[in-house]
Amino acid sequence: MNVKFEASLEDGVHYQLSRMAGAWQGIARTWFEPDVVADESPVKGTIRPVLGGRFLLHEYEGSFAGKPLQGIVIYGYDLNTGRFQSAWIDSFHMGTGIMYAQQRTEAGHFSVYGTYQVMAGEQQEWGWRTDMELEDDRTLLITAYNITPAGEETRATEIVYRRQ
Repeated sequence: MNVKFEASLEDGVHYQLSRMAGAWQGIARTWFEPDVVADESPVKGTIRPVLGGRFLLHEYEGSFAGKPLQGIVIYGYDLNTGRFQSAWIDSFHMGTGIMYAQQRTEAGHFSVYGTYQVMAGEQQEWGWRTDMELEDDRTLLITAYNITPAGEETRATEIVYRRQ
């Protein structure tokens, strides 16, 4: 293990990420238009460190409109580029695609930005920003925002987890 990673794992960004590990339950909300909740459902997940704490693996399951969904996300922080990174797959939002996202943020705040394609007559590229905040030792908030091709941003999903 290199010295830089050891220091990050001890009291740096990787330590901050490791604090999100655990078993979680909560509520997931989805919006397709501003201020109108399309769905609100229970969700449960586990977040665990992998590869010696280099990454977190988040596995979750819930539902949308009464139909089950599952997802997996890998979260990380690249010490070489100073960017948070993620790779997200799920059975509802992503279909058969993988969303890769990354972003350099201030003061260790986890936020990543990725894109996905929408077929609306012609193919459009939309943005997707995900923020994670450990509000306290028992509450984790994961909020994602849709970003239109014109740059307009609206809340798309929110998970409010409580540690089990």
